[in-house]
Amino acid sequence: MPPKKRNTGTTQSKELKSAESVSPDKKDSPELSVKKHRDKDAEFVTLCKSLHVTDLLCDRAWKLWKSVEDSMAEIADTQKRVWGACLFVSGIDMDVSCFTLTQVLKAVSLNVKQFVDLVRKLDVNMDTISTKVNSALTRVEKKYDVTLALYQRFEKTCKNIFALVSDDLERETTRSCWTMFLLAKGRALQMEDDLVISFQLLLCTLELFIKRCPSDLLQPLYKSAISKVQSPPTRTSRRNQSKVKTRPPEPEVDLQLLKTLCEENECNAEEVKNVYQTSFSAFLDSLDLSRSPDFPQANDINQQYEEHYLKSRDIDGRLFFDRDETVVPPKVEISQVERTPKKNLPDEDGVLIPPQTPIRAAMTSIQQLRGDLTSSGDQPSTNLATYFKNCTVDPTQGVLKRLETLGQVFSQRFGRAVGLRCVALGLQRFKLGVRLYYKVMEAMLKSEEKRLSVQNFSKLLNDSTFHTSLLACALEVVMATYGESSFKTGGYNHGGSGDPVEINVCFPWILDVVNLSAFDFYKVIESFIKAEPTLSKDIVKHLETSENLIMERIAWRPVSLISHHHTVC
Repeated sequence: MPPKKRNTGTTQSKELKSAESVSPDKKDSPELSVKKHRDKDAEFVTLCKSLHVTDLLCDRAWKLWKSVEDSMAEIADTQKRVWGACLFVSGIDMDVSCFTLTQVLKAVSLNVKQFVDLVRKLDVNMDTISTKVNSALTRVEKKYDVTLALYQRFEKTCKNIFALVSDDLERETTRSCWTMFLLAKGRALQMEDDLVISFQLLLCTLELFIKRCPSDLLQPLYKSAISKVQSPPTRTSRRNQSKVKTRPPEPEVDLQLLKTLCEENECNAEEVKNVYQTSFSAFLDSLDLSRSPDFPQANDINQQYEEHYLKSRDIDGRLFFDRDETVVPPKVEISQVERTPKKNLPDEDGVLIPPQTPIRAAMTSIQQLRGDLTSSGDQPSTNLATYFKNCTVDPTQGVLKRLETLGQVFSQRFGRAVGLRCVALGLQRFKLGVRLYYKVMEAMLKSEEKRLSVQNFSKLLNDSTFHTSLLACALEVVMATYGESSFKTGGYNHGGSGDPVEINVCFPWILDVVNLSAFDFYKVIESFIKAEPTLSKDIVKHLETSENLIMERIAWRPVSLISHHHTVC
């Protein structure tokens, strides 16, 4: 769907006509006039009326249908489904908000994957789909895949948390928890397709529900995890209210419980705590739930999510819980996710390895990166500091000043793109990038010292472009590891952000953030990969794809290859 704006207030109404009333096309009548569309198929007009489509959108979609009618004749689908695709495409191109994606899916009886495939088929042998529509489709697919992966993990995790005291009670609790998570994700994140931060928000939501659950509804592991912290309930804190007021306001996160949740889900507890104290606690404050011991009211949460969903014109995430046909994936996909493959070793028949789900893959990659950087510090190591001191001009202050400046820029831009309360998370990503930057720089210098038998790298280490290129590469590795960077559709966008609101951090976003030319970034990639052998195959592939993208999109001449970086390339 079109880029979603963050939900900063209440919507006017839950009815579809409220979405219509905020259509940017003020001159178009909000009510469809059947008399104006007698030239069109009656069933098409009925479909438009059921989706509260405006007259202009109805005309635009019908014109699109007539232009693709012949080429779509061979498509094994009903006219009504193709009409739904035409309405979707026209609505995005016109930026008219008449209906949500789920409402279209239900009207034409298709699931998300089938519908996206159908819309893409409109583009066969013709230039029907604009870059805007293609970008929206990519976003729909990614958000759907992320939400599906999150729901599958949620379902599995809940079986380990909640005891089967009563099916109805457990189902009511888990439904409220899932809906509250969807609302938290919608409120906290500009980029709702961010798998890692979304998963961390899910663990925060589960922590809240677990610690407020009746103990008989919990499995022993989680019952014991909260009993240590919550045995003296809220009475003690009420008696000491004056003391509480003097402390800085901190979300009352149960660290023992959060640690248990994170261990069970292979997630870094410190990162989840950071998400809790920034994004999730602010969300709880907005619902007046931060300090309250009460259970979140299911009806209130449901109503607020309903408003968010209608305003975003997106997929209704609650339907995953209901296993609704519009979001249930094809059976092949389910089997691929749930199947546990066997190692094909002659001596080890029947040895099982865990299925590589999207969340497991992401958590494994992050653990590996953080593990590789455990020994690296936030400051130059003793060896690196020695290289700096051996320079004719010591670059230390320049390096530190540059990192301070770029750290502020990076975290602010990260927050603007991912979510306004994610600035601290951006700084966390930056610090990991700095550790990798120092580690790779030291490895490069050791290699060059061995090759050239010199210790004075003053020219290189006082070159701002070299440092910025190396840092950008390190940050791109971090972003790709967290799944936040892939590649923008529609080609390379050199410099500047087109929209006032950033909606992704895909490559080459990092180049714009640090104000670096693509070719300078290109020149350091090969050296970076050689200097850091612990990079995973996926990350190496990501950097190589970045390399290819730069070469395909940017004109260059052979003379441009000659540069002051040649000593480390």
